Amino acid sequence: MSQLPTTRRLLLVGQPNVGKSLIFTRLTHRYATVSNYPGTTVEITSALAEVDGELREVIDTPGTNTLSPQSHEERVTRDLLLDAVDADVVQVGDIGNLRRTLLLSLQLAEHDVAFTLCLNMSDEPNAPAIDIDALADRIGVPVVAVSALRRWNLEKLKRHAVRPTRPRLIAQYSQAVEEAIAASGKSRAEALTDLSDTSFATEIAAARLAFVDEVLSGNAGSPACAPRPGERFGHLCMHSIWGWPILLAVLYAAWLFVGKFGAGTLVDFVERSIFEGWINPWATRIIDAIVPIAFVRDLLVGPYGVITMALTYAIAIVLPVVITFFTLFGILEDSGYLPRLAVMLHRTFRRMGLNGKAVLPMVLGLGCDTMATLTTRVLETKKERVIVTILLALGIPCSAQLGVIMAMLGRLGPAATLIWLGVTLVTIFMVGFLSSKVVPGTTGDFIVEIPPMRVPRLSNILIKVLARTEWYLKEAVPLFIVGTLLLYVLDATHLLAILQRGLSPLVVTVLGLPAEAANAFLIGFLRRDYGAAGLYAMQRSGGLTPNQTVIALTVITLFIPCVANFLVMIRERGKRAAVAIAAFVTVYAFAIGGVLHAAFRMFGVRLG
Repeated sequence: MSQLPTTRRLLLVGQPNVGKSLIFTRLTHRYATVSNYPGTTVEITSALAEVDGELREVIDTPGTNTLSPQSHEERVTRDLLLDAVDADVVQVGDIGNLRRTLLLSLQLAEHDVAFTLCLNMSDEPNAPAIDIDALADRIGVPVVAVSALRRWNLEKLKRHAVRPTRPRLIAQYSQAVEEAIAASGKSRAEALTDLSDTSFATEIAAARLAFVDEVLSGNAGSPACAPRPGERFGHLCMHSIWGWPILLAVLYAAWLFVGKFGAGTLVDFVERSIFEGWINPWATRIIDAIVPIAFVRDLLVGPYGVITMALTYAIAIVLPVVITFFTLFGILEDSGYLPRLAVMLHRTFRRMGLNGKAVLPMVLGLGCDTMATLTTRVLETKKERVIVTILLALGIPCSAQLGVIMAMLGRLGPAATLIWLGVTLVTIFMVGFLSSKVVPGTTGDFIVEIPPMRVPRLSNILIKVLARTEWYLKEAVPLFIVGTLLLYVLDATHLLAILQRGLSPLVVTVLGLPAEAANAFLIGFLRRDYGAAGLYAMQRSGGLTPNQTVIALTVITLFIPCVANFLVMIRERGKRAAVAIAAFVTVYAFAIGGVLHAAFRMFGVRLG
């Protein structure tokens, strides 16, 4: 295959949530290159693939709802299409939402783009019965129904992908719009793009919808008459009243699954039965027997040993939590709930100078703040991106850290959990509100794609969990080892005791915590979940009272972002802004911890 000549590129184009990236994966089966589109921070994924006997560079373009760009991603996709003189185009659409798919097809036709239409998710139980041949004849392009999940009909897609044609789709606009197009002196597509930002926008959108409905009117499989199961429940998830009980139920299920089962049952089994019962004792015996040098033994199995501390924290304490969280997140993602959550919280976020679209990077932050900071690019204005970056760094714990926090709170009861959650939510809202008054700029419009509600597929969830777990092992475990080595060096050189004494006025006097808690905050900059794991170990050994546990968890939640997130903040927001955000977050976290400690003493609060 590698000896085949590379001829043309193959662009995959489509709206978000139609399975475009999965089709990319199925076509390429190989290492993908991720690079920024020239002059932007928008990432483009590409890889080589054999398509109908030819070697093609397949490009997975950013998801777009329109060719009249409303975001950086949509602008990049449009530019790739307009410059695609050496490329074939495949439009990927959801067969269950043909109306939405053909709206984009119409715009491709208006830009005179030849393409092949790929209707994905054809294996869904409620997928409408589409007459594929009649549809292809009506719109004038090859149409292929596929299932990327089951790899069905992909070979047929490859054959048609290299033989795209120009569609026969021409919408008729009102006389006023047609006159404005003629008067613009531009091509029809360019004129319509410009007019989409004027008072003609609603009229143009209505004409396109009417045309698409006319195309679909002769097809009995039109999804307009085939509501999906769960559609009513999907509307309730977005309801301003009923959406909240559903959200509380989701949070309660998350607490049971991640906090109780993952961070409780699984962690106890892996840590006590496997690591404390087998791995650590056997490792200590073997290394004591074969390693004569004392400092090497301590480096491997001592109090700050790579095996007894780094691997125990990373694998025994954090990994079970990561797996259960990623499983839960995969279920919510695959079901279509997350965009509905964005709609429901839109009004709340408006008060912080944001819109509901900000929910998406913040929810992703519960998986990894580093990745979530990158996804702030989906927000339309610089003001929104800065505010969300601050909130991610301040009040959104990553999955591993959140799981450890839930495990510690699960031992204390609901009062402790409510205090921690209340302080965190008030902080997010207050800092977001104040930032909206200080950070200059405007808030973008709220436009989000709402996919159909689906029963999550086990295979989808397994693929996502395995991929994300692999990412965690590759990124987190080396940093746990580096952090442990740092603690070992600091302890061996007595600098750790010096740092503890230096931080004692802050950690002991202001926060009311044991001096050893300084270790968790020192190492938390490498990995916030590592810092939380250190607090977890202290709680398990009786080193933290319930009051101290809540204070420590509040501080570590609001604490400075990990080094990986800090580096991404520098890349996305610039060095000055990243340093300013990190400095503010650090001071604020310890200040809130001090206030909480003082409030506990003043009001005689006794938790646990």
